[in-house]
Amino acid sequence: MRTLWRIIAGLFRGIWRVLNFIREFILNLFLIVLILVGVGIWLQVSNGNKEAAAQVQQGALKLDLTGVIVDKPSVSNRLSRLGRSLLGTNSDRLQENSLFDLVDAIRQAKGDKNITGIVLDLRNFAGGDQPSLQYVGKALREFRDSGKPVYALGDSYSQAQYYLASFANKIYLSPQGTVDLHGFATNGLYFKALLDKLQVTSHVFRVGTYKSAVEPFLRDDMSPAARDADSRWIGQLWQNYLNTVSANRQITPEQLFPGAQGMLTLLQTLQGDTAKYALQSKLVDELASRAAADQQMVKTFGWDKQTNDYRSVSIYDYTLKQPPSTASGNIAVILASGAIMDGEETPGNVGGDTTAAQIRAARLDPKIKAIILRVNSPGGSVSASEAIREELQAAHAAGKPVVISMGGMAASGGYWISTPGDYLIASPTTLTGSIGIFGVINTVENTLSSIGVHTDGVATSPLADVATTKALPPEVQQLMQLTIENGYHNFVGLVAASRHKTPEQIDAIAQGHVWTGADAKANGLVDALGDFDDAVKKAAELAKVAQPQLKWYQDEPGLVDLLLGQMDASVRAVVPDTLKAMLPAPMLDVMSALKSQPGLLDNLNDPQNRYAFCLNCGEVR
Repeated sequence: MRTLWRIIAGLFRGIWRVLNFIREFILNLFLIVLILVGVGIWLQVSNGNKEAAAQVQQGALKLDLTGVIVDKPSVSNRLSRLGRSLLGTNSDRLQENSLFDLVDAIRQAKGDKNITGIVLDLRNFAGGDQPSLQYVGKALREFRDSGKPVYALGDSYSQAQYYLASFANKIYLSPQGTVDLHGFATNGLYFKALLDKLQVTSHVFRVGTYKSAVEPFLRDDMSPAARDADSRWIGQLWQNYLNTVSANRQITPEQLFPGAQGMLTLLQTLQGDTAKYALQSKLVDELASRAAADQQMVKTFGWDKQTNDYRSVSIYDYTLKQPPSTASGNIAVILASGAIMDGEETPGNVGGDTTAAQIRAARLDPKIKAIILRVNSPGGSVSASEAIREELQAAHAAGKPVVISMGGMAASGGYWISTPGDYLIASPTTLTGSIGIFGVINTVENTLSSIGVHTDGVATSPLADVATTKALPPEVQQLMQLTIENGYHNFVGLVAASRHKTPEQIDAIAQGHVWTGADAKANGLVDALGDFDDAVKKAAELAKVAQPQLKWYQDEPGLVDLLLGQMDASVRAVVPDTLKAMLPAPMLDVMSALKSQPGLLDNLNDPQNRYAFCLNCGEVR
């Protein structure tokens, strides 16, 4: 009896300690939040004064970009800046920069008498899709045309960094540096052999010869059809890169990139000196150490005694006088950036319910005369895509013109939601099309059977007897294939109706085929080639608005969202470096490939397991 009481007493003591820990944790967390709010307010005031002071003196606008350029950052620039100040998160590749804020800042600087030039400090810049880089380059070109110089400083340049640097009047490179031009490539992981070893049964349902999103479950390599299609669009992206950069540098594309053997031949004559190779090939204008290049900037922009550097203001400290997220406007801008999922929006994904609600709000706002849907998505859930499309169709039916502005991707489900548009505008390097649908259901009955675990039970119908631990009934497989085929026919019908073509004409260019914006224009899938500026002009023209004012529909996260998001970023920024020190190089390559292969690890939540997703529209390196 005494032993029983000891056990009970010990149990209660343990519960009491847990409750005390939870209470203290909540109180401490609340105290920390209060302290952070107070410190944040103080920092905002003090930083505001510093920013005002920084912009009074004349000097350069320093584009010291850190991380990547995206259409829609997971956390707004204002909150992420506060988060970095408070929590100290500073991971280069985790930071996201708003494309539209960046372009607005460059255009504002063009007319700012205190900004006398731009310095591109791109050492921490990780890149962006080609249409985004082209849009930033356009703003840099406008800045140069105003008579103000642009300089690029770099120890070395990646392909993305060099793309932006090519818009500069003068490019400096370290004597030990390199311009890393190598071309584009895509690589994905294929799992058939692994699934076979694990005895996992993959039930794949698809329509479309080129719908390669399911190939990782069916093959151990890329199919010939997918290889042919991908070779076409990736070749066009690389040729567009060469044409743009070579025109900026006033050299030929062949001189810019003479091919692997041509580079090796020239490097052999220079004894492997990559910096001299870049200078001799006119990729850069001058070889200079970081100190020497900084000295040149001091001569151009003057000396700042407070910072002991040339006079400049960071792009992160340069305040926009008219931020994009204005309270009023006559043209709505709604961003669909990321994979399309059912439910509410999550960081990096498009929430079907959230985006549909934003479109509905714009439709019901009498001040809004037109809607621009900015699409940068590889697709996702069919039901979520349809929810967005239906709401956009309602806006169109209500008499409000709808213009689709395509970013780096508007493929599969991303094209599905674009079909109600009155006018579709794509960049020449947008990846679009991929009109096809697939479904995947994995079952592990053989895996469990191999270790002596079996599932059994009763059901009133084969359609009810569905479980991942049991073989998929033939009736369910037939039903899935029928729904996938029906979804594909609906997709083709929507495209045919919106593009004023027959379903047969659309089917001939559909089948999951990925097209660049240039090919999409030739095939009639889009109306024009252009950028976001062209979309604004078209929306104003269709709505007969003389002075377009943009109203951006974006959900601003609160302080708690900021804290949780920044804490998560801090952990992800530190933990990978710790793990990398312990992992072999091949494992790092696998981790990188998994990260760059969208869709496989995301939360696929379509209620009918139907997806319009372009897996091979992933990261291009």
